[in-house]
Amino acid sequence: MEIREVEEALLQNGALQVHIDHFWRQWILRKAPTARTPRLPFSVQAAAQKYKEELNKLAEVVEECSSPSDGTRLVLKLHDGQLIESVILPRGGVCVSTQVGCAVGCVFCMTGKFGLIRQLSDLEILAQVEIARRYQLIKKVVFMGMGEPSHNLRRVLSSINFLAKYSGISYKNLVLSTVGDRRLFDAIMASKVKPALALSLHSTFGEKRKQLMPNIQPMPVADMMAFAAEYAKAGGYPVQFQWTLIDGVNDGDEEVENVISLWKGQKAILNMIPVNKIAGSPYERPSDEAMLSIAERLKKGCVLLKYRHSAAQEVEGGCGQLRARKMEELAE
Repeated sequence: MEIREVEEALLQNGALQVHIDHFWRQWILRKAPTARTPRLPFSVQAAAQKYKEELNKLAEVVEECSSPSDGTRLVLKLHDGQLIESVILPRGGVCVSTQVGCAVGCVFCMTGKFGLIRQLSDLEILAQVEIARRYQLIKKVVFMGMGEPSHNLRRVLSSINFLAKYSGISYKNLVLSTVGDRRLFDAIMASKVKPALALSLHSTFGEKRKQLMPNIQPMPVADMMAFAAEYAKAGGYPVQFQWTLIDGVNDGDEEVENVISLWKGQKAILNMIPVNKIAGSPYERPSDEAMLSIAERLKKGCVLLKYRHSAAQEVEGGCGQLRARKMEELAE
């Protein structure tokens, strides 16, 4: 079920656009009708009730795990039994998935080990925001969960435009993450709604990026940086880059010097995150001392830096691990 399917059905039953707008706001904001809410025509009421019930069936919480510092991770079961993860973040945020699984195959990510199972509809993406509102007021939506948004581009952009129109969340608090894809870049440059952008860097060397993310379409890092500068100017706020640090893999002196060189003149933020430890994975987190040393060098090199701890280490819930454990439990 997708947004356009619901809207077409309501229009065919006699709804006006004002009725559709209120229908969506009541759902995504979890608001009950008031005396000022336009009354639905009698011919629309049955269809509206049907779709309200269908929207409530899009996803259900089957696992919940709280971390003292990183919020609450949810495993959601979709209508076909597939599982996805969402994360309710501190300070009013939610991180949503855009696919069941992921085709990129990042070697340090549990989700990547399962491959791509299917795309999420725009309403399945939005249902994660609606569910998060049951826990807290949502002021920020981050498209950084399971999946690569550029591989489900139409539905992701549909959900972003929906949130911009109906949720009251500002453009800069709709954060779209990608490994770097020219189709996505062209689409958001042409779009009236310009979400904040987060680019998965992980290495300044193209060959190493390909090793860490085996199924990406190679794109020169210099081209990504050039687009970031252009988009930051168009959107009016900095682009974020994600750098997941792996001990002995992408934390060497050359990487640090390349980052400093690339950041000259850039309106961009570098999020430096130690890798999540996954059972059976050879990849380890750099020591705290090494991370602090890298951070100091980058700051001296005038890199605008955020040093973030990777999410849910206390509960071993990062990068699809909670979903994987739930899948094993259900299989047993």
